Amino acid sequence: MARSADARRVNPESPHGGEDTALLARLRAGDEAAFADLVRREGGRMLAVAKRILRSEDDAHDALQDAFLAAFRHLPEFAGDARLSTWLHRIAINAALMRLRSRRRRREDSIEPLLPQFDADGHFNAPGPARRADPETSLEDRETSSLVRACIDRLPDSHRTVLLLRDIEGLDTAETAAALGLGIDAVKMRLHRARQALRTLLEPHLRGA
Repeated sequence: MARSADARRVNPESPHGGEDTALLARLRAGDEAAFADLVRREGGRMLAVAKRILRSEDDAHDALQDAFLAAFRHLPEFAGDARLSTWLHRIAINAALMRLRSRRRRREDSIEPLLPQFDADGHFNAPGPARRADPETSLEDRETSSLVRACIDRLPDSHRTVLLLRDIEGLDTAETAAALGLGIDAVKMRLHRARQALRTLLEPHLRGA
């Protein structure tokens, strides 16, 4: 069924709603300058998303090209009920994930050594310094977001991507499951294990914080 004109209109209450409406009208009219404007406005943020997922400058640029091609191809399907930047963000994520899947499969390091260890009696065996009650607060206070990103990059891809999509890119569990082709329970399990592993990697840096 064809979409009504109202269904294709950008929500005017959304940030950039007026700008999006004008830009979309130009894009749908085939205005070549509008495509250049869209790349200039959204390209940087989309490239940053691709870099976080792919960890490769060249692969990220390739994914960005894939994302814009997909966006232009699916522009008639964009209902306009969300910000244009939000729609493009999802497309950039999917393009990066497709690039990630297309890489030659390699054996991943196990995440098990980074998970909490317990002795035969079931007591927690901390591999390093004592666990802090709230490492996130300490990290914010010490402005160590770059450290967090570096530790995330040390996780196996299967767990790193789940953590990135949920905790960095802001997708909910269902969206993450759909993007990765996983069940919701599998996403929840990987996210839990990824967060545990990240905490283990961060703990040595929090000593004395």
